[in-house]
Amino acid sequence: MKVLGVTTTREVYIGSKEKNFRNNEFLIVEDPVQGDIIGEVVDSKTFNRFIPLDIGGDFVDNDVLSSLDSMGYDVGEETVYVAKLRFFEELLYPPLTGSDLRTPEFYEIKNLLIDTMPNNSLILGSIKNTDNIAKGMDDVYKNLFSTFENKEYLKQRELPYLFDYKSMHQYPHIGVFGGSGSGKSFGLRVILEELMEIGVPAIVMDPHYEMDFSNNSEISNKNYSDKFKCLEIGLQTGIKFQELQKRDLKNLLNAASPLTDSMKNVIDIMLTKGSSFESFKNKLDMLLEGQEIGSKDKILSEIAAEPDITRKNRFEEVLDIYERYDKTCNSMSVRGVLWRLINLQNEGIFSHNIDELLDLLKRRKLVVLQGSTRIINVFSTYLLAKLYYLRKEYRDELYRNNVKADYFPPFVIITDEAHNFAPKGFDTPSKSILREISQEGRKYGVFLILATQRPTLLDETITAQLNTKLIFRTVRASDIDTIKEETDLSIDETKRLPYLSSGDVFISSAKKGRTSFVRIRAANTVSPHTENPFDELESYENETFEKFFNDIKDLLPIDAISLNIALVNYNKKSGENLSYDEFKNRLDELYKRDFIKKEDNFLTEMYLIK
Repeated sequence: MKVLGVTTTREVYIGSKEKNFRNNEFLIVEDPVQGDIIGEVVDSKTFNRFIPLDIGGDFVDNDVLSSLDSMGYDVGEETVYVAKLRFFEELLYPPLTGSDLRTPEFYEIKNLLIDTMPNNSLILGSIKNTDNIAKGMDDVYKNLFSTFENKEYLKQRELPYLFDYKSMHQYPHIGVFGGSGSGKSFGLRVILEELMEIGVPAIVMDPHYEMDFSNNSEISNKNYSDKFKCLEIGLQTGIKFQELQKRDLKNLLNAASPLTDSMKNVIDIMLTKGSSFESFKNKLDMLLEGQEIGSKDKILSEIAAEPDITRKNRFEEVLDIYERYDKTCNSMSVRGVLWRLINLQNEGIFSHNIDELLDLLKRRKLVVLQGSTRIINVFSTYLLAKLYYLRKEYRDELYRNNVKADYFPPFVIITDEAHNFAPKGFDTPSKSILREISQEGRKYGVFLILATQRPTLLDETITAQLNTKLIFRTVRASDIDTIKEETDLSIDETKRLPYLSSGDVFISSAKKGRTSFVRIRAANTVSPHTENPFDELESYENETFEKFFNDIKDLLPIDAISLNIALVNYNKKSGENLSYDEFKNRLDELYKRDFIKKEDNFLTEMYLIK
């Protein structure tokens, strides 16, 4: 292996007759002047006599060709391997052309690739194409995980990629980007498993109902059942209305459907501290009833004419509410607030509280919030602000030397489809709190892990705060342009993004100051949605006809004459109400599926046990 052509302080071309270079493998240039220089292959090509080297182009220029000739390569007859090697750091001087290269030993490259121990890190996967270096690594880095490649599980054979989660205090927040089928959700599952392993409190927004960790993969026997809990919004968790401030209720209703300024005014004027849902709703109902009657005199007339004491008292309350609020709250705005309020109540938002959720976080558990994207957006508007300010108030009290402050732990917020919660170009209630956390959360120990298929649609202020980015296969040019702006991926690496295999990822780390090419480890658990829908369709059909066969076999044999009698007996036994044609079609399908035999003669058909 030799250095070729004109060299620079950032990168050089290298060539060999024996070694075929791999992208992202590491090599050392043995420069006689500057000593050993570590670099990474960022692009490689193979040439032989059927593909002449004199085609030139961006990759191989005349200087490289001249170097090959002068070093004894027969470029017209031999197969020649050529690659571009990029250095970890910019050099003082360009290396000498003709310098030799070699594969580094583990101890020579350890500090550049591994900056923590496995027990103090998130073990995300293996650094690709480091198998030749991994042979000499310390035992503590071996046998940490398996990878899933080519439909089989493989034991670790490369250097592990260890993410120092404690460094998030200086380099906060993680972005996970990738298109459909790229392995993005799979990578997110691995990160969540690692957070559970080390006991970091976390809350996950799960609109797809897939972040359940109950089912182990075939290579794992780990039990996460006591480390996470799924809570469905409206069924297991919700908001205690009495705890809502005016700002909270406006954010909630605005997330459900945008509020006008006059609707916000209704809430500011009519909501009193500690009001229950029923008392606030009743107040709105009575004001609306008074406004529909039309005036104070008409309400007084209703009171005077009403013989029922309960109804009379009701009208007196209506009059009191009408006199207090009619001039400042118009009926259309009151109706709009009431409609939004009832919609949220119907979805169960106000039927529960967050006490269990807070307790789980304090016990260092992972909480998975499930629901539709819309309901999660509404609920998270309140919840994230509540959790963030609980943590912020605790840290502020410690700063004031208040040792009796109520403890609330640091935590991580994780959400898939993050562009729905913090979109670029327009404001949403959840976006404002996520933006505040992205800018200020590091000081208080609150961190974000945001996953999205469309990084271009994610708020730019938030994207800029994501110090670590996991970039899976990405096809859209606009998303690739965003990734170019927000990471240190080279042009050669971004060209590869549309062609990455599922589970391969570029991890751009601000702490490491470089990008690593990684294979995400095999997850210890599997998503509840892993079954192929077409396999599910076939499985359901098989189960249906197997049950039908078990119900019908005692009635066999059946011929055309006894078909009606068998039908009556079957319907009675099964509780179904099949017609003659439906029953016969099912028998024919049993025959096609080889459950039973069928004999035809010129008089009748006979269905028989095989």
